[in-house]
Parts: sequence; C-alpha cells; structure tokens
Amino acid sequence: MYIAGWSKQEILVKAQGYAMMGYGMWHNRARGHDTPLYARAFYLQDSQDHALIFCCLDLGYITYAMRSAVVEILTQRLGQSFDESSLVLTCTHTHSGPGGCSHDALYNVVTPGFVSDNLQQIVNASVEAILAAQQSAAPTELKLASGRFANDVPVAWNRSLHAYNQNPDVVPQDKNNAHLALDRTMPILSFYRDDELQSLLSFFGVHATCIGNTQEKYSGDNKGYASLAIEKELAKTGVNEPVAIFAQATAGDVSPHYHGAGDSTRRRNIKGAAEYVYAQRNGQFQAEQAMAIVQQAAEEKLSGRIDSILNYVDFSHQKANPQFANGDDEAFTSEPCHGVAFFAGTPIDGPGMPSALAMAARKIAQGVKKFRLKNLHKYSTAEQDYYRRLYAAQGAKDILLEDGTKRILGQAIDKLMIPAFADPLVGELKRQAAIGAINQSALVPTVLPLQIIIIGQLAIVCCAGEFTTVAGQRVVQTVAEALKPRGIKRVLICTYCNDYMGYVTTREEYQQQAYEGGHTIFGQWTLAAFQTRFAYLAEEFCKPLAERTYDKNTRPQPTPQDELALRSNLAVPK
Repeated sequence: MYIAGWSKQEILVKAQGYAMMGYGMWHNRARGHDTPLYARAFYLQDSQDHALIFCCLDLGYITYAMRSAVVEILTQRLGQSFDESSLVLTCTHTHSGPGGCSHDALYNVVTPGFVSDNLQQIVNASVEAILAAQQSAAPTELKLASGRFANDVPVAWNRSLHAYNQNPDVVPQDKNNAHLALDRTMPILSFYRDDELQSLLSFFGVHATCIGNTQEKYSGDNKGYASLAIEKELAKTGVNEPVAIFAQATAGDVSPHYHGAGDSTRRRNIKGAAEYVYAQRNGQFQAEQAMAIVQQAAEEKLSGRIDSILNYVDFSHQKANPQFANGDDEAFTSEPCHGVAFFAGTPIDGPGMPSALAMAARKIAQGVKKFRLKNLHKYSTAEQDYYRRLYAAQGAKDILLEDGTKRILGQAIDKLMIPAFADPLVGELKRQAAIGAINQSALVPTVLPLQIIIIGQLAIVCCAGEFTTVAGQRVVQTVAEALKPRGIKRVLICTYCNDYMGYVTTREEYQQQAYEGGHTIFGQWTLAAFQTRFAYLAEEFCKPLAERTYDKNTRPQPTPQDELALRSNLAVPK
C-alpha cells in the first residue's frame, strides 16, 4: 500500500497571438481556446517516506526553464523532503500549446522570442497541481496492467515506414500496414481506494497532431481529450476530482493520421472544425482502450520501495559503448545540427519548406561539406578537429543549421545571403543575430537530463525529446538488462520528459534522413550514446544509495540575461 494523491490545475495562458509550439510555423498562432490546458500531477510515497512526483502538462515540450523554476519553488515550499530526482515533468506533446517557454533561442524564434508570462503560468499551474496532489495523499493501491489496441482501431500509424523497415530487429511492413509498425500496447498504472478505481496513468506513443498547423486555438489535442473523457467517466461513478494522465511513450515516428495509399487526400479532407472532431475521436479511442484494460486485463499489484535517479549529461561530445554502436570504437556524438529533412517537415503531419527549396538546400549543404573536408589544411587546428568530428558524427545528414556555431549552410546567421522577406523565420533569426540577442546563448539544449524512477517492481525510463518506436524499445531493453540485479520485472519508457532537444532515431533509421533523422541533432550515434549513459545510470541504480557515485551536479549553463531580455516579450506579428 502506498500513499498517493492527485490533482489538476488549469494553465491560465492567454491566447494573444503568439505562435504555438510544435509545427514551427509563423502563421500557427493562438487566438482562442478549443479546450483548457492542464497540469496534472500524481504524488506517491512509500512506507519509508520515499516520494515520487509525476506531473504531465498539456504542452508541446518541457524546457529546462520550466523544470528549474518548478524545482526552485518546490525546494522552497517542501524543504529537505523534496529530492529533485523524484520529480518527473513531462507533457502530452500537443502541437496546439503555448510557445516561447524556453531560454534556448531556436524553438522560440517563431513565437517570436521568449514569453515570460507563458512560462510563469505553466510553472504556477505545475506547482499548484503538485502541492495539491501531495495534500490529497491517502492510502492507495497501485496496479499495473497493459493491453494492445486491436489492429482495426484507427488510432496510430508509422509515418516513416521506409526508415522503420531498415531496422534488423523488426518485421518489415508495407504501406498498407503502417498501423502495425509501432508499439500498439498501452500500459496503465491505476490507482485504487477501497477497491474502486480513482485515477490512472496511461503510456502510449502517438503524436498529438490531429489538429494541424493552420488552426488558431489552444487544445490538448488527442491526449487532452482522452484525459477529459476518463475524468468525466470516473466522476460519473462518484469519484471526487479524478485525474487521468495520458503520457507519451515512443511517439517519434507515430502519427494519429492515416498513412498509406491516398493518405494526402484523406488528410486534406480533415480541415477546420473537423480537425478538432478528429482529435476528440482519437482521444476517445485511447480513453476506451484505457478503461478496457483496467476492467478486463489482469492487473499486477505494485509493492515495495520508491526510488529515483537523475543525471545531466552533455551530449555534444559523448562516446558510445561499442556494444551499442555495431562494434565501432570511434562512435561519437557531435555539436548539434539540424538537417534539411528537419526543415522539410513531415508530409502528412506538418509539411515544411517547399520540396524545390529543400532540394536546393541539400545541394548547397553537400557542397559546403565537400569544400570543407577537401580544404581542411586551410583551417586552424581547432577548425579541422571540429569539421572532422562534425561530419563523422552527422554522417548522412545534409546539414542546414549548425546550432553550435550558429551557421546556416556554412554562413553566419547575421550574414546569411537569404533576404529576410523570403521567410519570416529566417528574417527573425537574422534580426536577433544582428542585435546581439544570440551571440552567447545556446540555440538548443545540449546538457540533457536522464532519469529512471522505480515503483516497487516497475521501472520507468524518463527520456528528454522524441524517441522512435525501435529507438525506445532498445533503450528499454538496455535498462531492463542493467536493472536485473534489482529484481525489476517491468520497464516502461516515458518520453518528452524534463527537457526538449528534438529526436532520437536508430542508426539504421538515421541513414534514411526522414524528418526524424534530420531532427536527431547529435548525429547517427545519438541512440547509442543514450543507451551507454542509461546503462551506466541503471548500474548505479543497483547500488545502495550511499554508494552511488554518478555526477549529481552538472546542469545546463545559465542563459545570458542581457541576451534573453533582447528576445523577450516581443511584439506579436499582425
């Protein structure tokens, strides 16, 4: 028996014309609300007073700015009883949530800039939900069960099937079976008092992109609708203020839109108000599956100690263990880069730059790479080392943006020859560079959080960013093997946790340079580096608390406040 409580608080963000976070489109601006956005929280405590906090937000991403602010307030309010490693801050990845909530510059450009009020409302709702969950804690039974969506339930499809099929550890699927090229299981952690279901936590990976990039309302999208449906159902049975969290798992290559013959036509026929209806329908599928699992599947009662471990790692120069890198003893990550495929977007969920422009960008990127490597002798020793490491790590990627050196197709952003009027995002980037708003500021995070939590015989791997189906499966297998000495029976994965830096694909998927590979910013060995670091952290987790020697102090460098001020609370475009 555990002590558990739950709560939800509305995120009181105003729809005042700032761009939403998800599609990165200049026109995708919030001017109203479809559904409220919530912070939902669970608080757990075992018999030895070890606690765990799980908070899920109706947002597109979690940032270090969010997490560090929440940690600071909880430390003040809860004192020594609060352990930062016990906090999981995650999100539904709705693409119809507020933007401008990072201190890192790139993901704020479209907003435009950093919006302090958006961040403050998110932090307020998170803290209020967490504290209310703790205050409502009472003896509660936790049970774990899982079930699989039937093949004919139209809830999810793999959107990068060709890349998926390159993995040697999958059964290849044709375009008519993209719905089978993903993990269709949904684990459910359910909360009972007096043998009555009170609340639940679901893990299932599917993008919250039912609502496209032409809409202008905040919405929880499919995950938000699923939560509201379950909470309404439980309230009907007499449960007082139930909470249902529909968290993400391996959603990186999983779309809620049909992928197969005629997919473009089908997607075009879902537009306007129909997109919100489609989101509600998809959410209903997830809600119905969750209730069916709770009511019909065999549930395992969880018991035992709660434990947590958190470690920040700089992924801009990580060496992967050859065990996870096909035996390669020189498998390194590099400084972050975005490929042309990232800017080209995904054909059904969110198209990006026109194909002709993407083709031209690829040619230029390939030319820049060829010129640099051919003329290495003309560069300084430091530059030679940089280019060798960069291109070895990034491999097949046609690099459009070098985030570390702030270059686009080899040119410094402020000296970019593309005119500002050609694209508003390019124009805003050039403007910020010209006024000195990003000279010392990071464009994207590179020091990332790795976290594992344990509830009795269950472990949950909490990953920053978006993991594809197979990438996530490999991480789970790696951690499960390392945690065997602890007697862990089940390992789950939760993504979009604690920060956001883009995607993680397998190396095989990366070579195809679909959108996901183009957004795997640390290169082709990114997954291998994550497996290496998670294996190490899991091994530390098997030691008694006093004997764990992992790095507990590393954190991202603070953003220069003068530069942040230059890109804060900017005027909303008309």
